[in-house]
Amino acid sequence: MIEWLNTIPSGVIYLVVAGIIGLESVGIPLPGEILLVSAGVAASQGVVNPVLLGSFAALGAIVGDSIGYAVGKRYGRKLLTWLGAKLPKHFGPKPLAQAEGLFERWGAWTVFGGRFVALLRILAGPLAGSLGMPYRKFLLANATGGIAWAGLVTALSYAFGLVAGQWFHRFSWIGLVIAVVFAWWSTRVIQKRVERAEAEEEPEPAKSA
Repeated sequence: MIEWLNTIPSGVIYLVVAGIIGLESVGIPLPGEILLVSAGVAASQGVVNPVLLGSFAALGAIVGDSIGYAVGKRYGRKLLTWLGAKLPKHFGPKPLAQAEGLFERWGAWTVFGGRFVALLRILAGPLAGSLGMPYRKFLLANATGGIAWAGLVTALSYAFGLVAGQWFHRFSWIGLVIAVVFAWWSTRVIQKRVERAEAEEEPEPAKSA
């Protein structure tokens, strides 16, 4: 990929990086991080400016996530309703309420940290919109996460070359496992709280005279 980047003008590289990362953030599975690592290596060879590269990468991440949020807000609820009719055990009203509670409590950290995890990087924006996360809260987490991720990936790729890509790949899988375990634990906690609240709200049976 580095050889290919060396064949195109630097201005086009910035736009390609921002575009691919943006499309990935919308929810399309594309190799945005791999491309940014390769572009960071190209920056170390003087092909592009690393500061501009990181800036365009962050811009693509922020804009793409915002579009993904809008798509999720517009169409996500319909999709969840359809899935709830087909798979009520997983997407019915009760699981959806649990997911909304989980996102309400941890949503900002999910959006911020999800930028560093491959699967969450694709799903965070649409999921936040689908579950009704306030956009102002989403934008703050989205912007800080996008800037931190783009800056870190660009800097490490510039300094350490392609080996940085291997580090991020390993970290993404470790982060995904941690996120899945944490989500399972949090869902269980919320589920128990919902069941406890429902039990407390149930009226006591009337005593016979």
